[in-house]
Amino acid sequence: MTAGLNNPLEAAVDDCWNRIGIRGDRSCEKLTEHIHCRNCPVHAEAAVLMLDRYSAGTDTGFEERAAPEGDTGPRQPTLIFRIGDEWLGLATTFLLEVSPVAPIHTLPHQRSRSLMGLTNVRGTLAACLSLPELLGIAGAGGSPAATGRRVVPLMLILSAPGGPLVTPVEEVAGIDAIPLATIVEPAGGAEVGAPSFTRGVLQWQGRSVTLLDGDTLMAAMTRSLA
Repeated sequence: MTAGLNNPLEAAVDDCWNRIGIRGDRSCEKLTEHIHCRNCPVHAEAAVLMLDRYSAGTDTGFEERAAPEGDTGPRQPTLIFRIGDEWLGLATTFLLEVSPVAPIHTLPHQRSRSLMGLTNVRGTLAACLSLPELLGIAGAGGSPAATGRRVVPLMLILSAPGGPLVTPVEEVAGIDAIPLATIVEPAGGAEVGAPSFTRGVLQWQGRSVTLLDGDTLMAAMTRSLA
């Protein structure tokens, strides 16, 4: 991170790429060496700074919580997010980053209903997929009862064998170390999606959260691109 920027919440991000870089007047002397702004260390440092803001909760309410001191039971770091009225959880091993919403470019003659199009991830195009379509979640686009808190739509950039995949979500609540002992079977066999994408259900912050099977989800997302 840039020297002297001790507090990522207060530091300003200099988007020089929009002024003098590849999206500006291209007067930056570093372009001769790096060809494109995405190859420049300045651009990389700015990206790290912006990601620090998201992990710290600035603008998004996105929080990360640690296990209580003295708790030695097995836990799984889990991202908690919302689509429509459904709260979902996904192991952070499948998460590359949480990103601001970016434009999605539709593709002509696409056959997959879950493929929304392509979006830009750090200068590289990545497939963007609809989890509501893939998981069969009805009522996506809705919102929970008003709580007075700010809700910011975001994009999840997920790690798949063939490269990153992107999916928009309506809200990210945070990352928590979930005790494995609190994960139970869905009541009455209720599961999200077919084939089942559900590992179990847990109670978190007064919400019922469906924990997704990351391996099954990544496989289904990859198959939907074929």
